[in-house]
Amino acid sequence: MAINRSNPDIWKQDIAQSVDLYNTWFMEFAPKAFRKTRLVTAKRVEQTLKATNNLENVSIELLKEHPEVLPILRMSTCPPIARDRLVGLAGVSKTLVESMEDSSNPRLPPHIARDKLDVALKCISSVIERMIDPDIFVWLNRTEGATEIEITRAATIVADRLCGAVSDPIIRNAQEKRQLTVIGKWLQARGYRQVEGIKFSEMSAGTFSFRTNVPVFIKGDREHTKVNIPVDAVIMPLSASKSDLPLLIEAKSAGDFTNVNKRRKEEAQKMAQLKSTYGANVRFSLFLCGYFDSGYLGYEAAEGIDWVWEHRIDDLALFGL
Repeated sequence: MAINRSNPDIWKQDIAQSVDLYNTWFMEFAPKAFRKTRLVTAKRVEQTLKATNNLENVSIELLKEHPEVLPILRMSTCPPIARDRLVGLAGVSKTLVESMEDSSNPRLPPHIARDKLDVALKCISSVIERMIDPDIFVWLNRTEGATEIEITRAATIVADRLCGAVSDPIIRNAQEKRQLTVIGKWLQARGYRQVEGIKFSEMSAGTFSFRTNVPVFIKGDREHTKVNIPVDAVIMPLSASKSDLPLLIEAKSAGDFTNVNKRRKEEAQKMAQLKSTYGANVRFSLFLCGYFDSGYLGYEAAEGIDWVWEHRIDDLALFGL
């Protein structure tokens, strides 16, 4: 049963209400989310300043022991150096810089010979030291050391630069967390129970989980490869039997109309992979809040993907929940 994809006559009204809901949230909560992340980031910057003797010694030993400081160092220069620009200025491999800045596992690539690694890190260090912003780190050109106030001020400026470079992901992550909280409260009010660390195929009736991996097969030239795709919300209806598959929901938010059409193929690809693995009866839906225009909605509808608007969350009941 189609929920919203078969009702284009009300899309325009829903789009307007969804934009209003997103804007209301953004004005009230986005600054808080940004400031919270900036505070945590500023502490990391202060730790880096301490490890480098307030940027007076950006050693290759530091880069070896703490490769995760590289983004902080890039944002400490004048002008701030983009990742690819550092690769060009230092004459090092892009793989080295990307590995050091991997958000989940910052590291040094193991295949680089030690002598070549030392040379590369020295080149990075030299670029950073040469381009450190003297207007932020005012103590570098004087005999007196840095004061606590100056260190805190400098750390906040660098944290602002770091957070500004990734402001969209910060806001998107905060919005996704809020969306999942809304879904969770709606389900719990109807007798559902949240579970963690369970395979989606082993969920019992009346349970739900967030950010759950669902295995699918990817078609290759010669064989199918099994991979896990993350799904934001997996819900097994109260009335489900053992043979039923849970409802899969992807929480999506957008702060403008420009980027959504770039992302719409991601959902279509997930839907195709899920159908190929579990059959045509698999249920994959979207939970939308924000700027999703008729072009986006039409594309998803053509791919057989339905959605529920956050401002009309009770439509979830139409899925049999």
